[in-house]
Amino acid sequence: MSNFLARERTIAGPSFSRWLIPPAALAVHLCIGQAYATSVYKTALVKHLGVSQTDVGIIFSIAIVMLGLSAAVAGTWVDRNGPRKAMFTAACFWAAGFLVGALGISTKQLWLIYLGYGVIGGIGLGIGYISPVSTLIKWFPDRPGLATGLAIMGFGGGALIASPLSTQLLGLYDSKYHPTDPTSVASGGAVAALFVTLGIAYFIVMMYGVFTVRVPAEGWRPAGFDPATVAARPLVTTNDVSAANAIKTPQFYLLWIVLFCNVTAGIGILEQAAPMIQDFFRANINGVTTVAAAAAGGFVGLLSIANMGGRILWSSTSDLIGRKPMYMIYLGVGVLLYVTLTFAGHTSTALFVLITFLILSFYGGGFATVPAYLRDLFGTYQVGAIHGRLLTAWSAAGVAGPLIINGFLDAQGKPGTLTAAAYQPALFTMIGILLVGFVANLLIRPVAERFHQGKPKAAEGATA
Repeated sequence: MSNFLARERTIAGPSFSRWLIPPAALAVHLCIGQAYATSVYKTALVKHLGVSQTDVGIIFSIAIVMLGLSAAVAGTWVDRNGPRKAMFTAACFWAAGFLVGALGISTKQLWLIYLGYGVIGGIGLGIGYISPVSTLIKWFPDRPGLATGLAIMGFGGGALIASPLSTQLLGLYDSKYHPTDPTSVASGGAVAALFVTLGIAYFIVMMYGVFTVRVPAEGWRPAGFDPATVAARPLVTTNDVSAANAIKTPQFYLLWIVLFCNVTAGIGILEQAAPMIQDFFRANINGVTTVAAAAAGGFVGLLSIANMGGRILWSSTSDLIGRKPMYMIYLGVGVLLYVTLTFAGHTSTALFVLITFLILSFYGGGFATVPAYLRDLFGTYQVGAIHGRLLTAWSAAGVAGPLIINGFLDAQGKPGTLTAAAYQPALFTMIGILLVGFVANLLIRPVAERFHQGKPKAAEGATA
């Protein structure tokens, strides 16, 4: 097994097609993207454990924190050992996280769920997230926006599969669960059984990526690709900056703020998606809502389409208009969308769905665009390590977003009694956060020459 996982065993031969790599990457990212479907069983865990929404939301936050930390710490290890070993390690941690979490649910031990899904599963999230990204960038130096979109698309689309699958499995595992009854909630036993099933199934699917993934041979380039022909545009450097120097630059911290703000604004809604749409269209305080539980689960899947599609659409668009203008759209238009959601989101289900769909497409696009933004600013040298360190912004946002939403909602009332008005304080806060990110993006300038690594050279795969 050790020899099979070794990096030298994954070097592709001359006849290997690079188009086999995207499916391998998707096999991993579609599995770990299940993290975005936690809202499907959130209410069930609140009832089963007898805790608050904030307490359950912390499970998701811990997982995202561990994602960022493990990505930052393990980035060099992933590059040194190759994607096969990294994907296998990610699969083991991710599956084990579900199994330990299931034990915590069965025994009503919240700390075990924190440890399992949060800490152990979060490590699997981080390692599984960065290995396909760095591998696809190496295979597609001629299409950087497309490459990062392909690598990260699956993570955004994970809930598209996990949300309806979880709803169906909960129905099978719990005879008292009735999808047509908007007031019913799955039992804790059903959620525990769901965790065991998902842990085993995801491990098997991720093994496809482990067996398929390859790295290009040294010096390999796509047919007809010449790095010297890539046009330089504003903010695209022809120099390299080391990871150690990158964290000394104001550009790194400005981009950290940009990513933090964009992620915080989207992740709060995503973590609360299923209860949120029901609350926005609740007819009275007695728990009657016009949106059934099954429809709310479908809404989570729809947001996954937005999250996934935005990663391809907007990251590819950034190849044409540039990364900085793209983030001006994410953050500036995001403010307008949040304002509309705050004051008019409850007036129409179609309007609510449209607004949140666009918000989540910007959220996903921000993830897919940031690796190329980093390469534009810092060059190709150690860009993977820089990306891993920048993902600590995701960790911070994974705490801030759910805490803002859940904290305000806990102060407004109990789950099942909230209405659209209860969300206004949280939504106003998100508007302010997006404005901060918009200003930070405006302040980004080219990296000063004193941070460059050696002499200028042609930027391999650089793009606007």
